[in-house]
Amino acid sequence: MTTMTIRIDEDEKALIQSYAALHGVSAAEILRRSALERIEDEFDLRELQNAMETSTGEFVDFSAVLKRYCA
Repeated sequence: MTTMTIRIDEDEKALIQSYAALHGVSAAEILRRSALERIEDEFDLRELQNAMETSTGEFVDFSAVLKRYCA
């Protein structure tokens, strides 16, 4: 593992620490999870946008997918 340093004001630090304590994890874990989730969300959005741009407009009903793959 490696270490990163960020600068935040005292109010932000208190808020993050309170939130972390509420969830029983460290402030570092909250920040790590938050950053990675934000990156993943942006990646997912770009993938969706790409799929919509290249879509043929043909969609499959969810029940048909279930029938095909879960039967």
